[in-house]
Amino acid sequence: MADNKFSQFLSDHPRMIGVLFTMMVLLSSAGGAAASGTSIAGP
Repeated sequence: MADNKFSQFLSDHPRMIGVLFTMMVLLSSAGGAAASGTSIAGP
């Protein structure tokens, strides 16, 4: 039922598809940059 509401919302607001995609790309690239910036000195 929730999937139907979400798909209905996206069909009513098609611009939100691009917004959600852009947010996903930005968050995934920020996560990769944060993970590569940390280093742990081993024994």
